[in-house]
Amino acid sequence: MSRPEMAGWNPEQYLKFSEERTQPCRDLAARVSLPNVHHVVDLGCGPGNSTQVLAERWPDAEITGVDSAAEMINAAIEAHPRGRWILSDIVKWTAEEEQQFDVVFSNAALQWLPDHTALYPKLFARAAVGGALAIQIPSSFDRPAHRLLREMAASLGWRRWFPTGRVKNWHSHDSGFYYDLLAPVAARIELWETEYIHVMPNAEAVVEWYKGTGMRAYLQAIEEEPERARFIAEYLEKIRTAYPPRPDGRILFPFLRIFVIAYR
Repeated sequence: MSRPEMAGWNPEQYLKFSEERTQPCRDLAARVSLPNVHHVVDLGCGPGNSTQVLAERWPDAEITGVDSAAEMINAAIEAHPRGRWILSDIVKWTAEEEQQFDVVFSNAALQWLPDHTALYPKLFARAAVGGALAIQIPSSFDRPAHRLLREMAASLGWRRWFPTGRVKNWHSHDSGFYYDLLAPVAARIELWETEYIHVMPNAEAVVEWYKGTGMRAYLQAIEEEPERARFIAEYLEKIRTAYPPRPDGRILFPFLRIFVIAYR
């Protein structure tokens, strides 16, 4: 996963929920229907968990992982020393890369990049004739866990830490947007949405999930450690209300994702 211009990614925090985060990647890779795959690029490869899925899906292909976070690339190299890894921002890579790939793949990374209208066609152009662009992004921007972060940042007690533009939020559109964007250039498009219902042990687990992704930018914006701790504690209380426990004490945490495969 690539998170341009955002430092301090923590692979260990991210991988606390590796199974839940990797399942959409498996689902996307499984749906790519191509007879011959020799070259694959994983844009926003993170610590290499998604790249490993691609290696299992296409064991004979050369697979390249690209991520803008040095922490993630270092973790990927440590876990998979024989892999091919590139430290680069996705937009920069797209502008500079001339090679075309049978599969241009991205799992839960492009939501960090703006201007999908310009970006997606450029990514599609990196797919070889007969190849595919395969993308998955979260679409839970307006669900409670993410909305509460924005509401807290805008509140009187917290807004001093969050001037306009300081926090980078997700960018996503509905499936119709991506269809209209790619239909003029694609031979065939598959789109679907899946809402994963993650069974969490408690509200603290939901907070830990967001500390690995969506909450990072908020915590980075708060420059004082006691204030960061207070922000997390207040968010936890709001999560307890938004996601009440089931009779067995566990929490159901729905998470919506959009999938797009455009064949060239």
